[in-house]
Amino acid sequence: MEIQYVIDTLFTLFAMTLIVFMVPGFAMLEAGLIRTKNVTAVLTVNVMIYAIASMAFLLIGYAYAFGGWEFQEDMSKWDFFMFQMAFVGKTINIMSGGVSERSRILPLMLFTVIMAALIYPTIVNLTWGANFLEGTVLDISRMYDLAGSTVIHSTGGWALLAAILIMGARRGKYRNGKIQVIPASNIPLVTLGGLLLWIGWFGFNGGSVGAISSKESADAVALTIMNTNTAGLSGAIISWALMYVRYKKFDITMILNGALGGLVAITAGPNLYGIYTPILIGGIGGALVVFAVPIFDKLELDDPVGALSVHLINGIWGTLAVGIFTDKPLAAQIKGIVVVGLFVFVVSFVTIYVINKIIRLRADNEEQLEGLDDSQCGMDAYPEFKRSI
Repeated sequence: MEIQYVIDTLFTLFAMTLIVFMVPGFAMLEAGLIRTKNVTAVLTVNVMIYAIASMAFLLIGYAYAFGGWEFQEDMSKWDFFMFQMAFVGKTINIMSGGVSERSRILPLMLFTVIMAALIYPTIVNLTWGANFLEGTVLDISRMYDLAGSTVIHSTGGWALLAAILIMGARRGKYRNGKIQVIPASNIPLVTLGGLLLWIGWFGFNGGSVGAISSKESADAVALTIMNTNTAGLSGAIISWALMYVRYKKFDITMILNGALGGLVAITAGPNLYGIYTPILIGGIGGALVVFAVPIFDKLELDDPVGALSVHLINGIWGTLAVGIFTDKPLAAQIKGIVVVGLFVFVVSFVTIYVINKIIRLRADNEEQLEGLDDSQCGMDAYPEFKRSI
């Protein structure tokens, strides 16, 4: 028993470390997808999300989500906290990336505190944790979501949608009903960030199995990681093929987002599938990204990193896929999606609206023209190439 405790604790600490590698993953992906004049601001936001969200979760969110510090007995309770803490910032990374280039840092950090201390822990409480709505009509504990297609990815996506509706698009993105292309600034950084996220997903999903100290649990972890990788591969391949069919070009940013879409889609149930089903789930995830990105642009929902397409759309698809391809009840999956979506969107919208009234969240046109590096940080990421676009 003691050796199992030690092995599972060590395994979860390793998985937690892989998840934390997703912090630089998000930072590099976002820094590469936005313009050079906003890179320092984006990097600052990503570092502070990790620091502030983790602290808010430590002080308030964790005990609220799990009903105290004694929730886990099969491994160190401190280890279990660290694993759960590694997740919390991802919901805000999703939101912050989608409002890049026009969001001011201080009000965004205020939202980070509320998301990490209240909004995200409420969703965890209802699904993985103490479940204060158990036995009520809103009980969604029957929704199966191993590592958070809905709990994490859709939560971040719904918060992002609320933020975009309040903040609007970047300066000059849409003119007279036409979409103005704002190209990525650093493709090598985009590639590095995307691949770091991919690697981090092995801890994200594999660690969520919860144990590795028996033959059965070791097999479950290995299958989970294998299926996770397969979905990412399929998402990349399908998005690569679709982009060529549609545009006769190979767009590395869309290929990477297609891979991430596949990874999000498999996250709800990677331990439940055989070795071939993830090819279909991840492939559909990659296709959804390719088709959703231009749809959101036509709706003038400006998302510089494609987070709505990757995380919201595929968070929903991945949760539905569990009900379609396994014996888990589809109705429970749908109910979970609806309850989480309504709660997160409404609370996030109200929270962001109030914060925006107190401390303006959107950078004004002059700040956006100058670049948030200067106005928010006083430091350019690439001073020798400074320019205004």
